[in-house]
Formats: sequence, C-alpha cells, structure tokens
Amino acid sequence: MNPSDSDAPRYWWVNHRQPFRREVDGGYLWSPMKKPKGAGHAGPDNMTEALPGEVVFSHAEGRIGAIGVITGRARTVPAQPGLSRASSRRRPGAVGWLLPVRFEGLAAPLPTGDHMRQLEPVLPRRQSPLRSSGEGNPAVYLTAVPPAMVAVLQDLLGGQLQRIEEQIAIETDGELGDAAVEERIWQRTDLEYRDKRRLVSARLGQGIFRENLEGVEKLCRLTGVPDRRHLRARHIKPWRLADDREKLDGCNGLLLSPHAAHLFDRGHISFADDGQLLVSKHLNPTVAKAWGLDRAHPPRSFRPEQRAYLEFHRRHVFEKLTRGRRS
Repeated sequence: MNPSDSDAPRYWWVNHRQPFRREVDGGYLWSPMKKPKGAGHAGPDNMTEALPGEVVFSHAEGRIGAIGVITGRARTVPAQPGLSRASSRRRPGAVGWLLPVRFEGLAAPLPTGDHMRQLEPVLPRRQSPLRSSGEGNPAVYLTAVPPAMVAVLQDLLGGQLQRIEEQIAIETDGELGDAAVEERIWQRTDLEYRDKRRLVSARLGQGIFRENLEGVEKLCRLTGVPDRRHLRARHIKPWRLADDREKLDGCNGLLLSPHAAHLFDRGHISFADDGQLLVSKHLNPTVAKAWGLDRAHPPRSFRPEQRAYLEFHRRHVFEKLTRGRRS
C-alpha cells in the first residue's frame, strides 16, 4: 500500500442561516434534504459527507465567531420551527438533515472582510463560501475548506483553532478524530478490503501492526512487564496522523501496560532516544506517585528507526494535549 493522505480529516465552512445562535448554542447544523426548486443552495449533499471529528468554521454576520467539531453522522429529522428560520417556512412533514456539532466561541472572532487579501487567493473555485467583499455566499451553506485556506485561517486565528481542537481531543481521548479517519479508510477506492482491514485493525493495536511491533518491542518500557497478554500495542505517532505505511510499521509502536498506554496517548509521558522516561509537568503528582513513575524500568535505547517517531511524539503530543490541565 502506498502512503496516502486521502483519509485525513477535513475542515468545513458553514454560512449560518439566521438566527445563527440557534445552531451554535443548540449544537447542530440543519439543512433540507432537497434544494428548493430553482435554488443554487449548496449544503444538503455535504451534510452526509461530513464525518465525526472533522472541524467546522462557523461564519455569520461577516465573521468567524466559533469553531465546531462534528460529533456524529447526519441523520434525518422532521423540519421544526425551532431548528432554523428556513425550516419554519417549509411545508408540514418536510424532512431535513441534522448534523450534530459541538461549537466553541472564539475569544477573538475573525472579520473576514478585513482579511480578503490573504483569503481570496485560497478560496475554492467551486462552492466558495465567501464573496470577494468578505460576505458569506448565500448560495453556500456547508462546504469543504481546501488545505491552503485552512493554513491561512489557522494563521489569522492566531492559535485559537489549535487550542479548540486540542481541547476536544483531550475530552474525547481522540476518539472523534480516529473515527473520522477510520470511516474515510472504508470509503477509499484505492485499497483492497484486506488492506482496509489491516489499517483499521491497527487502530486497536491488532493484526499485522501488533505482529510487526512484537518483533521490535518485548516488554513495557515503563513497568518492565513482559507478558504480552497484559500489554497494549500503541502507536508512537498517533494512528490518525500516520500515513498507511506508518500505521502498520512496528517501529511506530510501543508495548505498554494499560495505565502507561493511557499516559502516553494523552501526552503525560514520553521517552528520550536513550529510553529515559519523560514526565509532563502538567501531570498530577498524586497520579505520578500512585502509578510508580518514580520507579520506572531501567531505560533501554531505541532503534534509529524508532527515534523519528519519538521525535514526533515529543514535539506534537508530549505536554501538548495536557497543557493547562492537571489529570
């Protein structure tokens, strides 16, 4: 299998219908299943394409005021006056798509009209969410945001997007992001069923990934427990961020006791290239003492092939998902 980023979670943009606070405060997006006759409205098809764990830029009144994370698949619901202004005009019995989204308001909303010099070159050619003035395109409700535009928005939002994504990842143990990647793997047409199954099984530390890992690691790096029946196979570079090859690479994994796997996945612990245990300053000292972090198994150096993955973990996971929290 060739490495592919086709299963990477996507970003979306919503131009809220008025009153938009109903959707943001209510934690949902709503769109009729069928476009009104003669309308150029884009959104109903995208509602069914959006996956749990993917991110939504919330745009209304000329600014991005909130960031949302999709928490489930779209489902059909009858149109109700409380769902949106548009729904209250639809005939009785009309059905629409409801997409559950958890929104977090931005401390510093982004007025899009003030930043069109940066945004206009990266707008999508089709279903652009913005007009050249910076106003929302009324013909577009929900649309995908291309990677180049995401990069510009990340910069303009000054770290707010990353903080909200990290917060949701902490509170859901990364399950939403993993679920989105898994569903996109099943949707891929460039893989045989066997290969899809291997990639999905690796998420749970099973299958060929576990076999490959046990050829590299023999015991828990924290506790020294050698009995494989009591050890979890965990990715060093998180499964949802790894490409196809990395998802199955035994050098991208550790065999860990259950509590050590939890701490490692959450970024509470990591390892230096020489095997020394690294403990986050954000970890509750009571937890560190109760779980014996001061009595860690003697360190063993990692293979050169493992060190690139450990560098990724130290740079992007260790103390990043725990920043500002004690747990």
